[in-house]
Amino acid sequence: MLTLIAYLSDPNLVWLGMKMLDDDKTPIAEFKNLKVVFETKDGTVTGVEDVSFSIYPGETVCVVGESGSGKSVSSLSMMRLVEFGGGKIEGGKLNFEKQVGGSIDLANATQKSMRHTRGNEIGMIFQEPMTALNPVFTIGRQLTEGLRLHKKLSKQQARLRAIELLDQVRIPEPEKRLKQYPHELSGGMRQRVVIAMALACEPRLLIADEPTTALDVTIQAEILALIDRLKRETGTAVMFITHDMAVVAQMADRVVVMYRGNKVEEGNVIDVFENPQHDYTKSLLSAVPKLGEMLGKKYPEPMKLIGESKKSTKPLIGTDDVLLEVKNLVTRFPVAGGLLRRTVAQVHAVENVSFSIKRGCTLALVGESGCGKSTVGRSLLRLVEPVSGEVGMAGKDVLKLSKDELRNIRSDMQMVFQDPFASLDPQMLLLDQVAEPMRNFSTMSESSIEARVESLFERVELPKSFLRRYPHELSGGQRQRVAIARALALNPKLIIADEAVSALDVSVQAQVLNLMMELQSELELSFLFISHDMAVVERVSHEVGVMYLGRLVEIGSRQAVFSNPQHAYTKALMSAVPIVDPSKRVLEGDLKFKQIPSPIHPLGYEPESPEYKEVSEGHFVLTSDCGY
Repeated sequence: MLTLIAYLSDPNLVWLGMKMLDDDKTPIAEFKNLKVVFETKDGTVTGVEDVSFSIYPGETVCVVGESGSGKSVSSLSMMRLVEFGGGKIEGGKLNFEKQVGGSIDLANATQKSMRHTRGNEIGMIFQEPMTALNPVFTIGRQLTEGLRLHKKLSKQQARLRAIELLDQVRIPEPEKRLKQYPHELSGGMRQRVVIAMALACEPRLLIADEPTTALDVTIQAEILALIDRLKRETGTAVMFITHDMAVVAQMADRVVVMYRGNKVEEGNVIDVFENPQHDYTKSLLSAVPKLGEMLGKKYPEPMKLIGESKKSTKPLIGTDDVLLEVKNLVTRFPVAGGLLRRTVAQVHAVENVSFSIKRGCTLALVGESGCGKSTVGRSLLRLVEPVSGEVGMAGKDVLKLSKDELRNIRSDMQMVFQDPFASLDPQMLLLDQVAEPMRNFSTMSESSIEARVESLFERVELPKSFLRRYPHELSGGQRQRVAIARALALNPKLIIADEAVSALDVSVQAQVLNLMMELQSELELSFLFISHDMAVVERVSHEVGVMYLGRLVEIGSRQAVFSNPQHAYTKALMSAVPIVDPSKRVLEGDLKFKQIPSPIHPLGYEPESPEYKEVSEGHFVLTSDCGY
């Protein structure tokens, strides 16, 4: 008792006391001098060189760094999955404190013993949900498999637990989702299923590899709160791999910064953010778009990055010429049911959406997964066929064009998809993939095409040596640059960027955003920028539209929407955004989101026409009911 009083009366002794407690604590997971190598056709490549750090019970350690820094390789080594990707643990120890049986070095464990550990004592949330889920099994089967294997639950008990887990990760109509397949869910929903699978067996160590990449801001806030609560209540240790520094500020107790396979900095989250020591950490923090830093600025402008002081950061004013006019766009999807699989209902994905995009300007669409923002982008290109509406481009209604006419106008409208791995052909050289649009439209000779592709690679800051590579040989950020290069190949007037930077690490994201704005300034490009990252949206957009359940609930200039949000849903979105400051964390009690109603309605159902109020010039707010 006297010792405790002494600790409380002397700040230095408080620190000493905490350190003594830490010393007594046994880490759940410990990386000791880990070295991982990969055998490639170009020889041996070192993925992780010499990395050491520990994770204690009830602690979140955030591992940050660029694509290729070794973050995911370290986590896959702890799961002993790195070997299935051509990797080999060449040195070091991977100590893990089991529930029963004490400490074990997983680096030397057999694959048979690992099968019991994986999914049971160590849960992992993978970065790419489409590859983490089996496309031929239902969501229910994949969720219950681990519960029945590790927890010995009956079929009915496992099903009830699966429904509970889907409800925890805020998936609407969980009973119905159990019967669906991964391809029937949006990217955000698939990611939430993967999170539910990782949490199913209440693991001692949770490895989260970019778990919130595909999630919109409200779902992200609730998932982070869920992981944080799990950590506090059960003592689960969390290894959180992310490129989002706002998420790091929200979640981390300690931060490990990695660069080219090495740990370059480690420390308490507040110390790292307030007083970074390594140059690389400083450059990472400078590349983070911060919500509120565009306050008072009418136009978007590129970010000021360390080492790029000579580059222009002039505001992008744009023009007043309307390039694209969308009126009353409606897109619905049939829902089949019954023995004969007839259409019994419809998903009302997009309902009476109207907006315009000016030449050289960016309109950002934000909202939760399933709100219809990606469907809007696909409807404009007629990748999905709308039910009704008008899409005016170059004096023509895109929805009324024949196939040949549509083909011609698509050269002016290009898309950068959310998942660059899925949008690139795994069997084609990158050179051929970027050249393909030019060959299709016969815009130039074969010799000129290769020179054009080289200049496009140079433009997106990729080396020429990548021309002869395949997509799997590149990191996520590099693949996305290839996708942008391909979109630019035909000199389009409009680019639809669907979560184009969500999968990129922070430094690459900043470079790609600056690149997009630079191209916009030079070529008078217009963007429909679909995103869930409000800080990024604030940085790049001229106008912002907020969507909920297929409707635009608020639209106006970026300045008006961010400084004076009017709709209740817009306010909820803003409150959920994590701030790049560990001292200003969003508390779980502050998150008050309503359950999203189902967008599925019976045949013949027609919603009421939307009514808007103009609160200031060009700033409109939905006044009719939208379900929120």
